[in-house]
Amino acid sequence: MSSFHWQRAVLKVGSALIAPQGNACEARFLLPLARFITASREAGKEVIVVSSGSVAAGRRSVPLTHPPSIAEKQAMAAIGQTQMMANWQRFFDARCAQVLLTADDLHDRTRYVNIKNTLRELLKHGALPVVNENDTVAVNELKVGDNDNLAAYTALVAEADTLIICSDIDGLYTADPRKHADATLIPEVTRIDESVYQRAGGAGSTVGTGGMRTKIEAAEKCTHSGIQTLIVNGRRGQTFDALLEGNIPGTLFHATQPRGNARRLWLTHTLRTRGVISVDEGARDALVTRGASLLPSGICQVRGQFRPGDAVEIHCQDTLVAKGLSLFSDMELTQIQGMKSQQIRETLGYASSEVVVHRDDLVLLSSRQDS
Repeated sequence: MSSFHWQRAVLKVGSALIAPQGNACEARFLLPLARFITASREAGKEVIVVSSGSVAAGRRSVPLTHPPSIAEKQAMAAIGQTQMMANWQRFFDARCAQVLLTADDLHDRTRYVNIKNTLRELLKHGALPVVNENDTVAVNELKVGDNDNLAAYTALVAEADTLIICSDIDGLYTADPRKHADATLIPEVTRIDESVYQRAGGAGSTVGTGGMRTKIEAAEKCTHSGIQTLIVNGRRGQTFDALLEGNIPGTLFHATQPRGNARRLWLTHTLRTRGVISVDEGARDALVTRGASLLPSGICQVRGQFRPGDAVEIHCQDTLVAKGLSLFSDMELTQIQGMKSQQIRETLGYASSEVVVHRDDLVLLSSRQDS
């Protein structure tokens, strides 16, 4: 077993642990987990829970003989959210605080900062934040999609140092242990590459929406941002005894980068891009080696539809170079691409900025980082 240290952790708990029968909350797997949270808080550590289970908790109250529609799932979530929170609260003397998010909340910088401030105040006042996707209002285009990745985004916005993902197996294996008896547990991963993703199969639960692949995606977002990530078996009480002793009875994904600042993390991992700006090699070198802003003179092509303030990817010869906030729309950039900054006004009739993407709103990306 590896040893580890942490101070602020996001703990992701899936539907299979909260509502193992798929239609109501149960305490079967949550008692050891609650003891771990309480002991950790008593030791001066901070914990934020990302909890699945609202739809599963409300399923019994909306009985159906057919697969539920989106509206029916949202009704289940509306009923199940109160049951899920009541289920969490009964394990703790401290107050539990419900935080409901959509992907749109995370993509908007103002709301992202507000989420950060709210979580900080909840922790400051000794509450236990319980985060869940707002399934009562979120439709597909506004959904994060799975609570593994929601937990990763929560770890980023909360500036946690650790993400702990509770699964129904011990961690990442060399192959699917449900299908291959000779599969062995991988105790540590120092770098997430395609070989790691190949070991992750599809969804393993009929209750939740995430499988091992989404857990790897979450780990990659976090480890690229200086947040160590653990996948452990939440169905075993001894898992949490080991964690309290500083051991990891699962898979530890080591952080591969130092922890970045909050704005960089938001730009890199959370903000949804709306278009692509292709630049020449001179512009790429200016961005990469000199930390320069992007000027219109280096732009070769503009793709997608976006407005001023939207996020765009910056490519050079089909290679992703950077991501940032464009100060111009796609229509404006199409008119001024390749021009000198001083020509913007005479071309557009106005000049809201001399640069297309300011260096303060730009982050350089490696090829495997997710947006």
